[in-house]
Amino acid sequence: MGGAVRRPPAALARRIRRATHAHGAGESGLGKLIELHAVNAAGDMLITVALASTIFFSVPTAEARGRVALYLLVTMAPFALLAPVIGPLLDRIPHGRRAAMAAAMLARALLALTLAGAVATGDLELYPAALGVLVSSKAYGVVRSAVVPRLLPPRISLVRANSRVTLSGLLATGAAAPVGAGLHQLGPAWPLYGAMALFVLGVFLSFSLDHKVDSAKGEARVRLGPAHLPGRGEKAPRPGLRTVGAPVRNGLVANSCVRALSGFLIFFLAFLLREEPLAGMSAAVSLGLVAVAAGTGNALGTAIGAWLKARGPEVIIATVLACALGATVLAAAFYGTPTVATVTATAGIVQALAKLSLDALIQRDVPEEVRTSAFARSETLMQMSWVVGGAIGISLPLVGTLGMSVGAAIVAVGTLTAVRGVLLSSRRGTPHPRVA
Repeated sequence: MGGAVRRPPAALARRIRRATHAHGAGESGLGKLIELHAVNAAGDMLITVALASTIFFSVPTAEARGRVALYLLVTMAPFALLAPVIGPLLDRIPHGRRAAMAAAMLARALLALTLAGAVATGDLELYPAALGVLVSSKAYGVVRSAVVPRLLPPRISLVRANSRVTLSGLLATGAAAPVGAGLHQLGPAWPLYGAMALFVLGVFLSFSLDHKVDSAKGEARVRLGPAHLPGRGEKAPRPGLRTVGAPVRNGLVANSCVRALSGFLIFFLAFLLREEPLAGMSAAVSLGLVAVAAGTGNALGTAIGAWLKARGPEVIIATVLACALGATVLAAAFYGTPTVATVTATAGIVQALAKLSLDALIQRDVPEEVRTSAFARSETLMQMSWVVGGAIGISLPLVGTLGMSVGAAIVAVGTLTAVRGVLLSSRRGTPHPRVA
């Protein structure tokens, strides 16, 4: 009887292991990173479930805009710390990538325990602990992005590898959400206890990664400043995101606009649909429809990225910008339930594919010795764009057609600025064989 009970979980574990280790990912070490990222995403989801009723979603209507503005500032803080401090700090420990990831996991395990004692009462330590969780989570994400090229199997491109890692996180998030809801029924602290257990597991999984993760040498900081040619007697500048060429720069512009659109839609539609639900729906159902469409689009975009083959990141970025522009213009011209669902789903797909392509460009074009800081800087820019988009969404009058027109204008800026440069750089340059 005991063997029969153990057999289904064991069979499921074997299937998961085969999926994560397929196409050479097991031999290269990418499979273990995929599993680690799934644990990371599940732990973050449990913390989100625990905090949902205390920080983000139990905001009275009269105080909503002020509280959401405060939330934007709180989410901005981790990235303000991430770029100037965490990125260069991680750059200085090139042989400690696994230790850095383990430290991020351990920090969140301890912070989850702290949150468990404060979540029920809403004590003041809830907010700095939640901020610490965000900082640790983003630090892990920066290191994870930087090590993917070192674990790349011969048969998998960078875009596909990034997609597989991200998809594992999305699947784990979807699985953890109902588990967190069930644990929440036992008490508000129980999802945090579950998160703590997952992050402790993540500590051990971090150290189980292949030693190639710690192989970088001669790390240095990256900067976002303009390129500067050294004069006589001057030292050559350190490589930065703007000194590696047009593809990364144009990818950053495109992703900034896409991320701004995402932040704008989240906050504008959250307030608009609360006051003016979609036809025939309540406010809760309208918000649920938008959330499901956005989540489905994000998962679909990640899945598409996992299966893309003969397409370089430049072509993907140009394509998704065109799709986003078309969807927002359509929603502005014919505002209603179908177009709102379409534009939110498209925004999810576009954001996932654009981010995967930007990661591939940085992994391809930025020197390895400064890649960690490059990811930190790019993540800072992406989050700043998201916050700016959200701030625009909060400040606008709650008129659907006006909001979708502003969304279209945001995407149009990125399309006009980046697409021509992206396509030209794609034609003139030689695509990296492991990216295309």
